[in-house]
Amino acid sequence: MSTDLVAAFWQLPPISRTLSFSAAIVSILTYTGILPFQWLYFESYFILQIPPQIWRFFTAFLITGPGFSMIMDPYFVYQYASMLETANPKFPRTEDFLWYLTFVCTIIVLVSYSLFGSSLFLNGLVLALCYTATQDQRGQKASFFFFTVPAQLVPYCMLFFSLIMSPGALPLQLTGLFAAHLHDFLTRLWPEFGGGNNWIATPAFMSRLVNSPRVVQRDYGTAIHGNRTPAGRTTGASTGSGPLPDSWKTRGSGYRLGGE
Repeated sequence: MSTDLVAAFWQLPPISRTLSFSAAIVSILTYTGILPFQWLYFESYFILQIPPQIWRFFTAFLITGPGFSMIMDPYFVYQYASMLETANPKFPRTEDFLWYLTFVCTIIVLVSYSLFGSSLFLNGLVLALCYTATQDQRGQKASFFFFTVPAQLVPYCMLFFSLIMSPGALPLQLTGLFAAHLHDFLTRLWPEFGGGNNWIATPAFMSRLVNSPRVVQRDYGTAIHGNRTPAGRTTGASTGSGPLPDSWKTRGSGYRLGGE
């Protein structure tokens, strides 16, 4: 059973599973006192000091609220991130989705920290993911807890729910909504309807980062995975089937034993 669970876990979309699983683990370790909270939250003082604690840009997006939020926040992260990673035409490549995350997270940090003094940003990211994932589902229905609503209204239902249950989360969620809408405006609305250019197109270095060779150290040697772009990668969904990993089904550059 445990082997099946591990295999199922590794079959999940990689970015979505990493982000949601990290949020769950970091939150559990933080609220149980194993990880000191003061090492993780965002504060410009720690970013600007020498050496800079740059990990705070990432860990500030991995801490949920206490209690029930420790379950629901990672769930929402995975639900909406996987929709974008695997089935959204705006992100046909992995690097496109990574660049989207980079952009919206940067806007959330800049706006929410400077205007509201926020030090944790996961609620804003959840709202941003939800907005982007549901805007291309107009005309469809979606479930929000016990209610069925038009898909594009789900992020606003989340805002209304926060207004009732946790009003303090609203400013951060509105920042996430702003970041996602700004990304949609700059990449789709302005180029298609305003006749302008896409000012935040995925840069080339993101493609090099995603497709660069990977070196894996093992107890019995070194495995080198060459550059690869799976054929038919238009929706982010994995193609092909079978028990072997996808990386075994493609041919990378050859390496001769004992040679370079």
